[in-house]
Amino acid sequence: MPLVTELTDADRTAWQGLWEGYLDFYGSTLSPEVTDGTFRRLVDPHGSIRGALVRDDAGAAVGLVHWLTHPATWSLGEYCYLEDLFVSPEARGGGYGRALIAHVTEWARERGCAKVYWLTRDTNTTARALYDRVATDTGFMQYSIPLG
Repeated sequence: MPLVTELTDADRTAWQGLWEGYLDFYGSTLSPEVTDGTFRRLVDPHGSIRGALVRDDAGAAVGLVHWLTHPATWSLGEYCYLEDLFVSPEARGGGYGRALIAHVTEWARERGCAKVYWLTRDTNTTARALYDRVATDTGFMQYSIPLG
């Protein structure tokens, strides 16, 4: 049974391996400074971004999730943005992604958020099969302007 735990300083090595797998999956690289800063913010109890790991029956970390909240103009409650979700390839199909989404959803519900939402590539068919079972495809497309 998947066990989701909040990210702690002691999880750095396990998190880093999963983080690198996530970046590889999307063909991205980040500087060590960005990775270090991201981890520090994720484990800061007063920070604005949160993180968790999901573990298998042997206690090994097999997935990660990061999320944050922000005010919204279409709701009095904040929205919860699930920014990063990754399950190692060998653990996919074991309910770990679903457990991570459920963890964030429950966290957001307890804090009075109006919704949880996330983005994925339209070509990410494996993940989208899960997402289509647990959420609604809103049909929106993302555009961005890199600033640096």
